[in-house]
Amino acid sequence: MIIAERFRGPGGSGNGGYVAGLLAAHVPSDTVTVTLRRPPPLETALRVSPADDRWQGAWLWDGEDLVAEALAGAIVVPPPPPVPAAVAAEAAEKFRAIENHPFPHCFVCGTERAPGDGLLLSPGPVGDGTVAAPWRPDGPVTPELVWAALDCPGGWSFDPAGRPAVLGTMTARVLELPEPGEDCMVLGLARSQEGRKQHAATALYGADGRLLGRAEQIWVEVDPAHFA
Repeated sequence: MIIAERFRGPGGSGNGGYVAGLLAAHVPSDTVTVTLRRPPPLETALRVSPADDRWQGAWLWDGEDLVAEALAGAIVVPPPPPVPAAVAAEAAEKFRAIENHPFPHCFVCGTERAPGDGLLLSPGPVGDGTVAAPWRPDGPVTPELVWAALDCPGGWSFDPAGRPAVLGTMTARVLELPEPGEDCMVLGLARSQEGRKQHAATALYGADGRLLGRAEQIWVEVDPAHFA
């Protein structure tokens, strides 16, 4: 497995949701938990190995260093419900106005990515610890892109501009892939915080309100200079 430079998250490393989605494809379960042990390196040949002889889990290696592990998982909290499209659009405008994005080149939510290069999600606040953003895929969508879309809104449901955090663990289920050009909506909900750990839930909805994917996450506060 090679994580292309395009799919970076924090500087010099892969976007956590995208990498988790790639690794989850090796686990025969509709719901998978991926734990990131270290920043996934870019443009590096990484090795995937089975966690057991039945491939009930998978490990991702950079040489002898464990990058991530994936196992069958379960989601126990309900997904955050959708909001009116106009509310999500207004929230996205508030997000675009921020001036201190900790990782501006992130494939999912980076403010310095060009159209067609990143997902350009703009998860802005809609109240009660919830953020929302419209998403219109500009091409065919793969499961790992849904994992990516479900990633960053969880972090933005807290305050990553003031207290930057990176994805530590993500449990996700992809129910359906959106169509190219479909008007979708992604939401993030801040559930709780314990020290440096932030617990969030995210959801992706299609144009007709159908649930396309959902996730639970643990984020870990970091010093962004570590990724400079």
